[in-house]
Amino acid sequence: MDGLSGTWSPPHYDVSRPPGLDKVVALTSDPNFPQNFARITKWSPDGSVYLSQCENRSFQLGAFSSLDSSGSTSPMTLKFCQSAPIVDFAWYPAATSSDPATFCFLASVRECPVKLLDASDGRLRASYPIIDHRERFIAPHSLAFNLTAQKLYCGFEDAIEVFDVATPGEGTRLATTPNKSSKDGLKGIISALAFCPSYESDMFAAGSLSANRANIALFSESQGEAPLMFLDGGVQAGVMQLQFNPVQPHLLYASFRRDMRIFCWDIRYNSDQPLKIYAPTSYVPFSGVNTQIDYPSFKESTNQKHRFDIDISGKYLSVGRQDGNILMYDLNNPLSLEVSEPQGDEIEPTIISPTLVFEAHDDSVGSVAFHPISARLLSSSGSRNFDDSGSSDSEDSVSDSDDSLKGTATSVSMSRMKKQPSVRDNSLKLWRF
Repeated sequence: MDGLSGTWSPPHYDVSRPPGLDKVVALTSDPNFPQNFARITKWSPDGSVYLSQCENRSFQLGAFSSLDSSGSTSPMTLKFCQSAPIVDFAWYPAATSSDPATFCFLASVRECPVKLLDASDGRLRASYPIIDHRERFIAPHSLAFNLTAQKLYCGFEDAIEVFDVATPGEGTRLATTPNKSSKDGLKGIISALAFCPSYESDMFAAGSLSANRANIALFSESQGEAPLMFLDGGVQAGVMQLQFNPVQPHLLYASFRRDMRIFCWDIRYNSDQPLKIYAPTSYVPFSGVNTQIDYPSFKESTNQKHRFDIDISGKYLSVGRQDGNILMYDLNNPLSLEVSEPQGDEIEPTIISPTLVFEAHDDSVGSVAFHPISARLLSSSGSRNFDDSGSSDSEDSVSDSDDSLKGTATSVSMSRMKKQPSVRDNSLKLWRF
């Protein structure tokens, strides 16, 4: 806040050097699930608390006592256990810890209705059921509020369910494809939803897990289930995340399964090719060893989702990688604003390299989140790591009785122990720029 003019200024991020580590947060220990880690972590809209979706079917909510202090380690404060694995969650757009009426979030839990949970104690406020033709509950793979926070959009297989937030109960189903056998429309599981942040538009984007090059479609709230257009030029892989630029609402960013690149479309112009591609072509991470890292194929080795984020001023995009590094892209870089010369009838997208790369974790970075008020970045790490060095646990062991015990029943012990994954680093870290 500028004391002279009384205007608020967005946070300033210094990407000329690696950020400082403010805090390291450990997840609440779970003796029944020692390999627990946070899949996704998001700040509340006011930045007062953060919420983590964890591997052990729980939400863990925490708050930093002060963003100005550094070096201390603070534990998670609240834990909300669920009955089944968590698919997705979303904060209420006006949620703030200072107003108990708005302090809530949505949760999609497998084989359960969509839940509106109180963020102060985890109690159920409302439920929004999605039921299939066999009268089973469907857990949507994506959740999103519209700009007015009056409607809730839930994406699942070949459809989007729309609920009135103030009226829990049955919703309105928007079919994204005419029928199961049809090749038209947006087919597959709707895995990502994002609303355009401009109040002059009621447009929203939807992406599916179907592996084709036109698996992102733009819809309008007023026009219902008929898509406005499809976006082409991506990769033949499932869409993991969609997000509009908060300052330039005509720019849409998308990430895909098992791909390190982030694609950007300008929806005002050509929808057949992305405008820019943010790719980790090569970089030197800030560490004690000056090591050059090259990515010839941009392919990840696992299906783990890596959630990216754009800061509130629309200047920087950050994403974590499987090797534990965090990449920062400057969206206002002059190179990022250039458009390639047309090659025939097509315009080749501009390839943008990261501006800053720093080593953050000892495991895969599943998500990053910019703080909405201060120049901070919250990262969470963890993945399922299987140690192939020992194979005795998965082999059958058969033991017979001694010769001295002849005539007695033979003792046969069949041990089939399922190999459990391990986690190298399941911490949350707060970075100061």
